[in-house]
Amino acid sequence: MAKRRSHARVLIYSHDTMGLGHLRRCRAIAHSLVEDNKDLSVLILSGSPIIGSFDFRTRVDFVRIPGVIKLRNGEYTPLNLHLDIDETLGLRASIIRHTAESFDPDLFLVDKEPLGLRGEVKSTLTMLKARGTPLILGLRDVMDEPALLAPEWERKNVLPALRNLYDEIWVYGLPQICDPLAGINVPASTRRKIRYTGYLRRSIGSVPPSATANMSVRPTDQPYILVTTGGGGDGEGLIDWVLRAYEHDDNLPHHAFIVLGPFMQPERQAEFLQRCARLPKVEAITFNAHMEVLMGRADGVVAMGGYNTFCEILSFDKRAIIVPRTAPRMEQYMRAARARDLGLVNMLVDDGGRDPRVMASALRRLPEQRAPSEANMEALLDGFSQVNRLIGRWLTKPAAAAGISLVGRQA
Repeated sequence: MAKRRSHARVLIYSHDTMGLGHLRRCRAIAHSLVEDNKDLSVLILSGSPIIGSFDFRTRVDFVRIPGVIKLRNGEYTPLNLHLDIDETLGLRASIIRHTAESFDPDLFLVDKEPLGLRGEVKSTLTMLKARGTPLILGLRDVMDEPALLAPEWERKNVLPALRNLYDEIWVYGLPQICDPLAGINVPASTRRKIRYTGYLRRSIGSVPPSATANMSVRPTDQPYILVTTGGGGDGEGLIDWVLRAYEHDDNLPHHAFIVLGPFMQPERQAEFLQRCARLPKVEAITFNAHMEVLMGRADGVVAMGGYNTFCEILSFDKRAIIVPRTAPRMEQYMRAARARDLGLVNMLVDDGGRDPRVMASALRRLPEQRAPSEANMEALLDGFSQVNRLIGRWLTKPAAAAGISLVGRQA
């Protein structure tokens, strides 16, 4: 007997350990989906410890699974619970599967990790595949250099999942900028599943009006350059370099507004805030959930160049200096180098010396850089429209072809 539903359901998995990138991308996609489709609800599975700090639109909600963090030696450990890591991962896997069984999605979108953290999503994928639920893997534009990604995916046994479980692979970028699977021996049948969407456009209009009206921290009334580290867990070098520039040259023309990031070590946050307090042209905060607003008001940007920040730089057409990290992944460096070559941004490489004159010179030249729009790249920011089109195509497929229907599923 078929059960009838008036609303379609999309389940999104984000494996987040620390950092904001995956959560912010999944949240942006969810908001775009419900804005485009009034008969759609989205549930996000996330391990982010600060997911509750963000606003969510009507018909978007989240299930917080127990958090884990990755240690410097590469091992994982529970964030809060006094359990060993295997118990925690087992609990996460159980919550994920139970949520999927109960929510009964019409489409399951997995962000970045094909099998989830240490394979925690595999049983859920298998269960939903048997139900006929479309399974989609969403990838950012750059994963890592092939020499590191290939053995990692071989160790995780990823390619069989791409071949046998997933129906499509969506890349939130453009092939002329980056191919996330370049250098990976991916079968032609799997490559045929890839759909490039373009980058995900951000806007101040996507932020709830109540949030912009009541922002607890506002930047200086002076024109300012926004300095952002994303989550901040690995952003100490960028902040230090910018502060050295302002300490070296008190005649820099622009104010700097720095967002340290919520995952920066508290002692380093305190140190940086003390240094900022001594600089009349520098202000700093730890965290703001509405970076779109700060980005939109800025005259320029200095950033590490993670995926979401890159999308915001393109969306608001901001002249930018990218200082990418090079460990543990080369992802940011690869994206920034290609974007520099295409005339979208400027790039500085942190060699550890952090000469203040180099950063000061780049900051002075920032207003004269070309804006990203001057590169004239077609379909650069079509990501949301393409994602909505792709999801709409799956949700309207007949049950015989896709195993789902907007109005029912075999009970």
